[in-house]
Amino acid sequence: MTADIKEIKNFYGEAFQILNPKREVPEIEVEFYPYIGINNTIRVRSGKIFVRLAELCQTAPLEVQKALAFILIAKLLRKKVPPSASQIYRFYIKSQEIQFRAKENKRAKGRKVITTSRGEIYDLEEIFVRINSIYFKNSIQKPTLTWSARKTFRILGHHDSTHETIVISKSLDDKRVPPYVVEFIVFHEMLHVYHPTLQRDGRHYNHTPQFRRDEKKFAHYETAESWIEQNAKNFKVKSKKAKVKS
Repeated sequence: MTADIKEIKNFYGEAFQILNPKREVPEIEVEFYPYIGINNTIRVRSGKIFVRLAELCQTAPLEVQKALAFILIAKLLRKKVPPSASQIYRFYIKSQEIQFRAKENKRAKGRKVITTSRGEIYDLEEIFVRINSIYFKNSIQKPTLTWSARKTFRILGHHDSTHETIVISKSLDDKRVPPYVVEFIVFHEMLHVYHPTLQRDGRHYNHTPQFRRDEKKFAHYETAESWIEQNAKNFKVKSKKAKVKS
């Protein structure tokens, strides 16, 4: 059942009045917007408050709509978000039903940038096959493997379960990067396939104790971790210098 938009708008007026009682409640517009994920935005323009709520939240119970109103108004006014509102909203969006709907929505409407698995130096397909044989007894079904479109330095790899894709940062496709470093990043992302995200009490756990134990089974675990820690920043600096020279 879709919540009444007028009733939802009243929640925002109520939240504004409670969180900022000295000011008159401005005009408020609320609409549901076809965001791919569970995104909700609020902004002020010409003295009027505009709220855009994810369509995925249209069927949320009224108590959740009210909690979200207090969260967004608090953020707009730079006030502390009421703990009870955060708890109610977080519990709702972390539920299996909403996470499933969000995942299906992302799968249907989302767009994944795929480049190629064969880089200038390293071939992700070859690395995957080798790692799968050594550490997983070929038990992992091969997902889409791709280098990122741009060089990234903070995130060296990620596994997208929605699109069944493993993306490795293009910054690692470099002759200065030892093979065991690229293999370790691919191995780490494959572990996310092997150990799917756990949901418990409304929270997501990506790196479980078992995940961390298996991660240390990588033959060059400590060496790879050390290399990444020592060289990640240097690569970023060198990349910036190269852009300046060009």
